[in-house]
Formats: sequence, C-alpha cells, structure tokens
Amino acid sequence: MCRQSASVCLIKSPSRQHRALPGLPQRLATLADPRHRRGKRHPFVSVLLIACSAVLSGARSFAAIGPWARNAPQEALARLGARTTSVFAVRVAPSSATIRRIINRTCPGGLADLLGTDPAGSDTLAVDGKSARGSRHGDTPAAHLLAAMTGGGLTVTQLRVPDKTNEITCFASLLAPFDLTGVTVTADALHAQRGHARFLVEDKNAHYALCVKKNQAGLHERLHTLPWREVTAKFYDRTEGHGRKETRVVQVLTVDDLDFPYAAQVARSYATAPA
Repeated sequence: MCRQSASVCLIKSPSRQHRALPGLPQRLATLADPRHRRGKRHPFVSVLLIACSAVLSGARSFAAIGPWARNAPQEALARLGARTTSVFAVRVAPSSATIRRIINRTCPGGLADLLGTDPAGSDTLAVDGKSARGSRHGDTPAAHLLAAMTGGGLTVTQLRVPDKTNEITCFASLLAPFDLTGVTVTADALHAQRGHARFLVEDKNAHYALCVKKNQAGLHERLHTLPWREVTAKFYDRTEGHGRKETRVVQVLTVDDLDFPYAAQVARSYATAPA
C-alpha cells in the first residue's frame, strides 16, 4: 500500500535504491504509469518533467502549468522528452487536461518521495505542517500537509494529513522510509510525544529537539521547576530589529530524571529588551 495517507493506492512506495538514482528522469521512471495501455499519446515521465519545470518557473496551479507547456520552446520540450509528430519531428506538449489527469492519478506518496532529497548525512531535519493555500473548496477542508526539510532548505518529502486526524498520526509514516542515523530531528510542541521520541532514537538512530508547551502539562511543569537560577551554561545573542535592541538568552541543563524517553538535555530560551 502507498504510504500516502489521504490517497490510498496499490503502488508500493519507492525504495531507498529508487530514491538514490542519479537523475530525476530515472527516478520518476520507477513510478507506475496510472494510465491504461491503450490511448497513450504522451510519455509518462515527460508529462511529469514538464509539470516540474513549469512549477520551477513560477507556475502555481494546473491552469498555469498548461500555458507554460504550450508556450515552451522546441528545445526545452525536446530535453523534457515531449512526443514528436510528423516527419519534421515537431515536439508537442500535453494539454492542461492531460497534465492534470495524469498528476491526479499518479501515486502521490511516491511522487513526493522521488522528488525530494535524501536526508542521510544531514545535520538537522525539520518537520512541520501547513495547510495548502487555496486548497479549500466549498465544504471540503483545506489540504493539510506534513513535510520534512533539511537544514540546508531542501525538501525531503511530504504527506497529506487525513481530514479526520492530525499531524501526530503521520509523523512516523513521514520519516519511516529514510535513513536518519545521526540526524537531529526538530519539531514543534505538537510532536513532543513519547512515542515520537522512541521512534526517532530506537527505530531511526536519530536525535531529537522538541519544543514543549502546555499541551504536555505534566512535562511542562517539571521543566518549569528545574533549577534554572543555577544554570551556568548560557548563550547570548544580541540583535536589533523593528527599531529596538533585543537580547535572547538560551540556558541549557543536563537532566537524567525527566520522565521523557532519552531526554539528556533541556534548553530554555527567553528574550529581554531594554526599557
């Protein structure tokens, strides 16, 4: 089963070997073509590459991808593998309807994995969720996506969160296919879950840095009562913005009895500004 939670299909998710192939065309070629054998006019990989090129050029919708493909020069269409017609080898781009139909039927989880970068060897990996702008239609709620991105700003993958659940249920599925050995995974307070901590350390051999707020009331209270006044390990960062100077202080404590899996250090950050 595809690991894309909101659109289940019978396509097996790409393996690590598929994601490690050197070129994007080679990686996309490992996806199953969702069309029937009869009636195929445009190469499957070519349609995906044309859509990717249009998005990189600024297209943000199917309505924008179609005109980009229609107006693309012959040289660009040739490099993207567009089909030829007539004896003059004229390249013909797929229509907007064809691009929309093929992308909507392509395995979404596999497409997200193959277009992303491999996080192996990265120092950090950030996990965060956002609702896709403009994806709400009538009574249909907006698509909420959970994504992972390296510290260098490269997207690894994303999953759509099912409408009747939240990001917590998709955290492990998002990161499961990747080698995270030695990578520090960061996430907001929603993911300060014991299960997530065990998954990262025990299953993925990774580290974690999680925010804690009052959604974890007991943990938040224990952190609040730690001996912060006795902390000697401090970091100061002085910045100026919005017409005022601000000093941000980060304090760090080593802990061994926090009652949270594999927690070794805690940090508290606060800002001070001159009157």
